[in-house]
Amino acid sequence: MSIPPDKPEVLAFPGVLYAAAFAGAIGLHMLWPVPILPEPIARWSGVALCLVGAALILWGIATMRAAKTNIYPELPATALVTNGPFRFTRNPLYLALTILFLGLSLEINTLWGIVTLVPLLLVMHHGVILREEAYLERKFGDAYRQYRSSVRRYF
Repeated sequence: MSIPPDKPEVLAFPGVLYAAAFAGAIGLHMLWPVPILPEPIARWSGVALCLVGAALILWGIATMRAAKTNIYPELPATALVTNGPFRFTRNPLYLALTILFLGLSLEINTLWGIVTLVPLLLVMHHGVILREEAYLERKFGDAYRQYRSSVRRYF
């Protein structure tokens, strides 16, 4: 019997998945623009969401660094982080990337951002998040199960 590697073996690096989906949205927007809102409302709403997403990313990264654990999923987790934004959601960085994705979609005012976000979230859920959760349960056992039972997966 082989020992599983000390990493979650995610389908792909999450930032690459979000970037590829957004590139697809931009490509579709260039071929067939479908605006969501009137221009000034879309732009300012997008800016606001991007600021919220960026702040959440920075908070999550700072919290993980303070815990001295790895941020990137191809590296082993060295600590179970349950403070900072991890008190409210088990996946603050992915939630932040989603907020940022929506903000950028609004800034360029394209419905294609919403359309491409749906399959992206399915890939993230099945190809990244569920794999990370299984890894964290193997690695941290009861501590992770307790955390999982008291903090929501997303929001």
